[in-house]
Amino acid sequence: MSDKLHIIPHNHQIGKQERSASLKQNPCVVWFTGLSGSGKSTVANRVEQELVSRGFHTYLLDGDNVRSGLNSDLDFTEVGRVENIRRLGELSKLMVDAGLIVLTAFISPFRADRASVRAKLAEGEMVEVHVDCPLEVAESRDVKGLYAKARAGEIKNFTGIDSPFEIPENPEITINTDRDSFNQNVQQVLDYILPKITLKDA
Repeated sequence: MSDKLHIIPHNHQIGKQERSASLKQNPCVVWFTGLSGSGKSTVANRVEQELVSRGFHTYLLDGDNVRSGLNSDLDFTEVGRVENIRRLGELSKLMVDAGLIVLTAFISPFRADRASVRAKLAEGEMVEVHVDCPLEVAESRDVKGLYAKARAGEIKNFTGIDSPFEIPENPEITINTDRDSFNQNVQQVLDYILPKITLKDA
């Protein structure tokens, strides 16, 4: 008999609706996806700052930070990367249940993984942001020197080099970090999510 048969989820008396009302916001996940060096973390950080300045309650999950703690046991094989996003999807779901605006900055290269995160959430609670940037531009930035290491064979399964990035087919938002200004990228995200997260009677 599986041990999971003994797991019985507890029904809390306080739910997402009550927490959201207390925080005076509609919770959601703003999921930034794109190549390494595309600008995910940079844009997500500024968006969070703008939201907090407006009184919203947020939390930003960044790929490297999570890999340093919660998911430090995972490698970068396809299996490890799938599990990485699975865990982050579950964590994001818990944070939304707590009433928060969750911003995430993960390469999250596979469509199926991003779809699995969306499936965990209520309809409309995930805003997928494709941070669109040509590989050659992202590689030219190479702030962390990762592309150079991947080209030299020091890093395996690196997205854009020897592992694919599956472009989102129907993201809620697409920002072009090579074409538009940083402020335009940030404003584009804010214009979409502010009406969504603002309670009508707040």
